[in-house]
Amino acid sequence: MRGVIVTQSFPPDVNGVAHCALQTALHLVRRGHEPVVVAPATAHGLPAPETGAPCPVVRVPSLPLPGYPQVRVALPSRRIAAAITSHRAELIHLASPFVLGVRAMAAASRLGIPAVAVYQTDLAGYARTYVGAGETAAWRRIRAVHKAADRTLAPSGAAMRDLVAQGVPRVALWPRGVDTARFDPALRDEEMRRRYAPNGELVVGYVGRLAPEKQVELLAGVCRMDGVSVLVTGDGPSEHRLRDMLPGAHFLGRRTGGELARIFASLDLFVHTGPFETFCQTVQEAMASGVPVIAPAAGGPLDLVAHGRSGLLVPAGDAAAFRDAVWSLAADPVRRAAYGRAGRDMVRERTWEAVGDQLLGHYAEVLQDRTAVAA
Repeated sequence: MRGVIVTQSFPPDVNGVAHCALQTALHLVRRGHEPVVVAPATAHGLPAPETGAPCPVVRVPSLPLPGYPQVRVALPSRRIAAAITSHRAELIHLASPFVLGVRAMAAASRLGIPAVAVYQTDLAGYARTYVGAGETAAWRRIRAVHKAADRTLAPSGAAMRDLVAQGVPRVALWPRGVDTARFDPALRDEEMRRRYAPNGELVVGYVGRLAPEKQVELLAGVCRMDGVSVLVTGDGPSEHRLRDMLPGAHFLGRRTGGELARIFASLDLFVHTGPFETFCQTVQEAMASGVPVIAPAAGGPLDLVAHGRSGLLVPAGDAAAFRDAVWSLAADPVRRAAYGRAGRDMVRERTWEAVGDQLLGHYAEVLQDRTAVAA
């Protein structure tokens, strides 16, 4: 199959959309398909971003998002339709469509090519966080592009319910995979732990973007707990503010690859604070690393964390609840170990290969439905 993956983000970007798009391209190539990726151009001066890419990548002009330069917004470009036409695409995969994906959806409709739209970002929640309004407008745009798609794939039950409630048709579940070979409890690094917890403190970690919607400031109470060392891994526009709000926390910056896997495995607890996650890949990576998880009882974590078995779910936005959950597990190493083992067992079969084959099943059904309609 000749497919075009149109994505709002792609490596060297480090985020869930970019990682999922890369894994999708890798799986298609491994299964003998011929994908092409269309993505926004990266910032000027970065090293060649296509090094190691599994397939051709077409970059379209982009600008940095005001106030958040790590995020690039694609500009209108004829390269999108040109890439679809020149590749003789049989199917379009729209990864988190909002700007670039809207134009690709229009091109797919005009050319009569089936499209699968992957819902991956709670843009309505972001609008509420960043501008205090615009949620209705965001959903209107989301509905427009997803209603035009042959199928919308949601990463979690919560995301499916949101889409259906907003009138989006033809919604199906497609979760995300995790690399259980890369994220492994055996990578626990005692030297790292001595560096950040020299007196045997409980090591509590957050991994992800440092941005308003992630609400990392909810860890302030955890930072003030005796016998606790907090590690914050990631970067973003909120970093300077969070350094003031999280006393004593260690800010490690952006980490990737094996280094990130060692950080995960070296934690005693992983805490995710953001309430707007349609899936939450870092929760899966912590579970694969054998680390118990504390997360909001909202969005993607509802599907991932078995409350009282692999971790704890707490009310979203409740700083005291996060602090109390950390306190309860800090005092119970036996329960922490049991949660960590259970989490690892729960994600063991959620490989990118298995998830990639599920995606190919969705593609096959969409193509079959188009053929039946044409006949």
